[in-house]
Amino acid sequence: MKMDDAAFEAAIKEAHIPVLVLDQKWHRLFAITGKPEEVKAVETEVNELLARQGKVNEEVKQLKKIKADLMQQIMANMEGADSTKGATAEEQNLDEAKRLMDETNERLAKDEDELLDIPREIREKNNELMLLTMQFAYEKLRSNTDEINEISKWIADVRVNLKKNIIKKQNREINNKEMYAYMHDVFGKDMMKMFDVHYDEEGKLILREHLEEEQIAAARVSKE
Repeated sequence: MKMDDAAFEAAIKEAHIPVLVLDQKWHRLFAITGKPEEVKAVETEVNELLARQGKVNEEVKQLKKIKADLMQQIMANMEGADSTKGATAEEQNLDEAKRLMDETNERLAKDEDELLDIPREIREKNNELMLLTMQFAYEKLRSNTDEINEISKWIADVRVNLKKNIIKKQNREINNKEMYAYMHDVFGKDMMKMFDVHYDEEGKLILREHLEEEQIAAARVSKE
């Protein structure tokens, strides 16, 4: 039973499929015809999202490393400021490290929020790409099936005509042999030779074949 549109759309949204652009078999679907322009456009968007995801992941990794280094600096400067009265340099370093820490935390929070959004965007674009792929594939399957049916009909017709023509050819060959044999019996060997020479090249070739058969048969009888 065909699924209604609402149920179909809901099922698509809940679908969990691999990222298509990373699957070589998906690319092979378009090996013969090439990808339609709308497929190429969404494919580019998915690739851009994947590239962005990789870039942000690397940035988060670097920011966490910077954050760990800043934390060490803050701890060291706090100890220096506590142990030395009026340690202005340590206090300035501490303030700078705290400022950098705040910036790092802000950037880190922004990147982590983006990393939560990117997978959703990739999934949505991937589903869109799936729908375009299915539309392309089923249209191609239908057109291939139509062509297969046309070719199958042509082959069936050719087989019927071939069978008819084989029978027709065999009947004509039998008819030729019978006619020549009757002519040979009615008009005699010498008269047939004269008419064989008189008629056109094609006729002579056809008749000569029967004449040679007659001569071979006669030779066999004489040997016996």
